[in-house]
Amino acid sequence: METNYRALFEAARRAGTALSNTPVEQLASAVRTAAGLLRTHTDEILAANAEDLAAMDPASPLCDRLRLTPERIAAIAADMESVAALPSPQGETLAAWSRPNGMQLRKVRVPFGVVGMVCEARPNVTADIFSLCLKTGNACVLKGGSDARRSNEAIAARLHEALRREGLDEAAFTLLPSDHAAVGELLGAVGYVDVVIPRGGAGLIRFVRENARVPVIETGAGIVHTYFDAAGDLEKGRAVICNAKTRRVSVCNALDCLIIHRDRLGDLAALCVPLAEHRVTIYADAPALDALKGHYPAALLAPATEEHYGSEFLDYKLAVKSVSSFDEALAHIARYSSRHSEAIVTEDAAAADAFTRRVDAACVYVNVSTAFTDGGQFGFGAEVGISTQKLHARGPMGLPELTTYKYVITGDGQTRPA
Repeated sequence: METNYRALFEAARRAGTALSNTPVEQLASAVRTAAGLLRTHTDEILAANAEDLAAMDPASPLCDRLRLTPERIAAIAADMESVAALPSPQGETLAAWSRPNGMQLRKVRVPFGVVGMVCEARPNVTADIFSLCLKTGNACVLKGGSDARRSNEAIAARLHEALRREGLDEAAFTLLPSDHAAVGELLGAVGYVDVVIPRGGAGLIRFVRENARVPVIETGAGIVHTYFDAAGDLEKGRAVICNAKTRRVSVCNALDCLIIHRDRLGDLAALCVPLAEHRVTIYADAPALDALKGHYPAALLAPATEEHYGSEFLDYKLAVKSVSSFDEALAHIARYSSRHSEAIVTEDAAAADAFTRRVDAACVYVNVSTAFTDGGQFGFGAEVGISTQKLHARGPMGLPELTTYKYVITGDGQTRPA
């Protein structure tokens, strides 16, 4: 049966209008109810997810993003409850002032209205975007990846049940068909959808940016670097590098390139010991390769090529680049970075300060793993995505980033002279 997209978008628009006038506690209650339903229907969701996984190539790096477990579902529900417990930004006064004629002006946060999202095989995003949008008074229209169709449908069924239980319009959350035609309809929904947010690989993000007729907030792929400075601490570096690379290789904050000062090449093998335990393949430039030979498994060691330095691996793979100076490290980052997350390991306060000032990225770390680029880890409860653009939002996007603002002007009959 042919999908009536206009009817779906019109319903979402009506739902968004209603949500903007719904008490914030009712919205929070619906998010909590949905979290509880995900917990009580874990087995049903896992069964649907198993069907999706069975249809995917087990060698695909997307498998880890697609896979749900009881622990992951519990974590998703906990994130939803964290969102429900956060203060709502809706109605917040950002600034207030008066004019000489007595006019009073306020700049006030308001919902976007209808938020569209396009994502790949990430069923956790279905619950995240629902909770963040609902808590901010936005309706949401989601186009999920076909690889996650059954998982998304199982989760969406529980989200709709929560909306019914709380007396809210089910059109507040719309899961579009998983076919490609739905993407085009969503990207062209001018007048119905206020903003579209893509979440996935570089190809998906590029397609949305180039084809959308509605405004886009771009969440970028992560080509992530960590620079081990001449003044870096070995133990801190070993922990930070291993965690950033191996905690979850399929996520956008995972480390892709280790940059090391040549004065510290003697410590490179020690830095990489934990990586060998995780069977990480290293693509190293000539000086780094010489430093690792005989100290790192030969089967996991190869010369680096140009393409390795611009790759988001999403796998147990790491590029290594040696540099002769701090400025050379920054030049390498500037050339290959996707401006997502970048880190330095150093005990030199001046180097740390210069790194945070000069590196152009949404998140810049000093002696901390880039694995923390995440809305939950930043205290946002969950995230819509990691924005790498500079307009409206940058970095992990939480509740405030799903609002815009309007000016409210009050007075006592003031008129403007001719």
